Amino acid sequence: MPLTQPLTSRSFWHLPVNASLHGPAVDHHLLLNLWIALALLGLAHLLLFASLIRRRSVLHQTPQLFSEYLPLVAITLLFIFLGVRAEQLWAAQRYTGADLSAMQVEVTGVQFAWYFRYPGHDAHFGLTNLSLADAAAGNPLGLDPRDPYAADDIVSSQLVLPAGREVDLALRSTDVIHGFAVPALRLKQNAMPGETAHIHFTPTIPGDYAILCTQVCGSGHYRMNATLRVLPLDQFNAWLAQQDAAQQGVRP
Repeated sequence: MPLTQPLTSRSFWHLPVNASLHGPAVDHHLLLNLWIALALLGLAHLLLFASLIRRRSVLHQTPQLFSEYLPLVAITLLFIFLGVRAEQLWAAQRYTGADLSAMQVEVTGVQFAWYFRYPGHDAHFGLTNLSLADAAAGNPLGLDPRDPYAADDIVSSQLVLPAGREVDLALRSTDVIHGFAVPALRLKQNAMPGETAHIHFTPTIPGDYAILCTQVCGSGHYRMNATLRVLPLDQFNAWLAQQDAAQQGVRP
């Protein structure tokens, strides 16, 4: 069943639709930065015009304390406040672990595609071997058939998630650095070769959202994109059962 594409934000800054639980806090901080920057821009021009007028009318020099030191201290404190606030938002996603009940999904970037792996009924990811990777044969991640945990793993080129449930993504790369980004969910995290990075979030609005690669990863970088489909819980369970049945039909 096709999903209606959510509308974009109607705010003054025309931000993309916000479809994640942590998104409002990120948007609020972003908008705070934009409004402060706009205010500082206006204030700078007002001070410039005021100084020009004052210089023509009065040959009086403003004390250095008011003209230099106080503005410098105020801007420094402002930047410290914004920096600490941004660090807290970053830490909530990166340094605070996901809930133990969070859904586990593995994301793998390869030149030039994204693959998404679900652990299946056993709730364990099977072993992979890059020497076994063969996209044309239906095994793009190199699942090891000798590992029983790999027998029910589901691999998809589309990331499908249930609305309202926390998700813990494990990001990997098999070749170069790829940038996993979903603007509508306010997500961005690099996938590094030889490392596994985690990022957790809760999608809230059903719909289809673009997944991009934000790191130049080679000549095919422009086409490295995928789709995130957020479904109501019952539709997600039906999709998962369908994928499981199809996969069991392919593998002995």
